[in-house]
Amino acid sequence: MLNPLITLTTDFGSADHFAGVMKGVILGIAPRARIVDITHEVQPFEVADGGFTIAQAYRYFPKKTIHVVVVDPGVGSTRRPLLAEMGGQYFVAPDNGVLSMIFSREQPKVRHITNEKYFLHPVSRTFHGRDVFSPVAAHLASGVASARFGKRVDDFLRLSFDKPTRTSKRAWTGTVLKVDRFGNLITNLHIDEFPGIRTRAFALNAGLQTVTRLALTFTECDPGELFVIVGSSGYLEVATNQGSAAKTLGCGAGSPVELTLY
Repeated sequence: MLNPLITLTTDFGSADHFAGVMKGVILGIAPRARIVDITHEVQPFEVADGGFTIAQAYRYFPKKTIHVVVVDPGVGSTRRPLLAEMGGQYFVAPDNGVLSMIFSREQPKVRHITNEKYFLHPVSRTFHGRDVFSPVAAHLASGVASARFGKRVDDFLRLSFDKPTRTSKRAWTGTVLKVDRFGNLITNLHIDEFPGIRTRAFALNAGLQTVTRLALTFTECDPGELFVIVGSSGYLEVATNQGSAAKTLGCGAGSPVELTLY
């Protein structure tokens, strides 16, 4: 690839050396690579948060972009490293469901990365972002054919964290996929699946409170007032004007929510 583009999405944060070391590994193998940080602030260990984040970002990158996604609470275990081709792009990630939302949208070709020739050695049991995922992405960017990393597999893990469960005729149980920088709770309730919320009375339970107002903009509501808004991703978000709904409600990624349409 000419001037290959590699993105990084991790839960490593910015206080430690982890994200910087991944970039050093990539540039040591593929010095012409351009590296874009999507984020290193995924909530630690929250696969759904990382899965939502990369699913919202990848479509805005050019074809042949290589996305490295490391939200990996199973690092060092028997979970497999994967190389997936889908949507005209590449994804290097653990086989823990973090790519599930993209798997459901695209037609994936997935390989189990087994060729240790493309790893750093020795391979740490705690830092596969450095020793497995970054070097694989860099070698791919340097022109190594995807088939050389390992054989095709079809039994990769698909999770359904983005799918709410219907519990009665009018009610669904969902979950918080992510808490954004502003404290908005991004749920897995998509407006395309619940268009009736625009015209019907509803109740959305989060934490110990019930939210019954739908707003078009943040400024429609008073500071501190809780409301539901359709976010830029199309998912319903619980928010408050100039405040943190997450702190108000004591909720985070993985917290349950319940929606009732009347």
